[in-house]
Amino acid sequence: MAFRSVFDAVALRNEFENAGIRSQFIPIIWKHVRQKPTSELDEIPSLPAAAYPILRSKFKVMTSSLTSAAKSKDSLTTKLLIRLQNGNLVEAVIMRYDPTLGKYDGKRRPGCQRSTLCISSQVGCKMACKFCATGTMGFKNNLSPGEIVEQLVHASRFSEIRNVVFMGMGEPLNNFTAVVEAIQIMMGSPFQLSPKRITVSTVGIIHAINKFHDTLPNVNLAVSLHAPDQDIRCQIMPSARAFPLGRLMEALHAYQEKSQRKIFIEYIMLDGINDLEQHAHQLGKLLQTLEVVVNLIPFNPIGTSSSFRTSSEHNVKVFQKVLRGTYNIRTTIRQQMGEDISGACGQLVVNLSEQRSTGSVRLLADIEDLHI
Repeated sequence: MAFRSVFDAVALRNEFENAGIRSQFIPIIWKHVRQKPTSELDEIPSLPAAAYPILRSKFKVMTSSLTSAAKSKDSLTTKLLIRLQNGNLVEAVIMRYDPTLGKYDGKRRPGCQRSTLCISSQVGCKMACKFCATGTMGFKNNLSPGEIVEQLVHASRFSEIRNVVFMGMGEPLNNFTAVVEAIQIMMGSPFQLSPKRITVSTVGIIHAINKFHDTLPNVNLAVSLHAPDQDIRCQIMPSARAFPLGRLMEALHAYQEKSQRKIFIEYIMLDGINDLEQHAHQLGKLLQTLEVVVNLIPFNPIGTSSSFRTSSEHNVKVFQKVLRGTYNIRTTIRQQMGEDISGACGQLVVNLSEQRSTGSVRLLADIEDLHI
């Protein structure tokens, strides 16, 4: 029999309501599990007597287990391999940042070291982006809200998590209901994450973007754009055929008009494909009427069979200069974390036999710093 996670809030709330148990006891359960994820349900104190048989028969403290934790050479990144109840595996990545090592507007950034968790929402992904390792897995199944939240519980054993980004395995907006429920749990007791420190990334699922603000106000939206026109997008992102660039831009304008929030634009730099100066001008004209932060992402190799190459540092710098100088668009260059453990952007794919070693990586500003 498959058990539900105690973090599957709707299922747990329904069971309690049917038994006449008030839902106010649910945060008590979550607080106990967060502090003692290896404990038993009978050890949770202060619950009504009727709650224990329900928990024992239908729920588990944790439905997933931590299979391995690989740490990068510089100790800034930890990649977690998590086994789900059905035997499938997903990955989550902890990235540690020290903002005082960077500068903004010529001054040292304030604050102390903090951690961001890159979280998965699906096993595999059906978007099949050609530059992304997860796309090579195909799609296997959606994660439940509990399985998503349990990644945060596992990660909290290694570091205090301040930010969560849905940029791991899967397309979050293709698992919209579960992602929304998981985020709502993360924002409540005992996790208490600020919605402004949660970011959901999408390749551009238009119908979900249209309801994003109403459902998740103050949560950040990031869009994996990766190309300045529809032809290039379709070439490297087959799913773009279902979400034409013109309609996507209309959805983003409508979202921003309603939310009054910046949109994060992710743009992977592929040598000779989308990284030329002419592409920068196309992208600048496309985005100049939106309030955005563009994050240029160096391509990470995903195996010897990849047909893509990493853009030269010169091309990346010229691209950034055009966006900043000509179009006044805030543009950052992502310095990768966790590449030596295959934990960098685009490298998440379950492969127990492979551990790359490509040297250490440099510290970078995290998603939180892009709000300053």
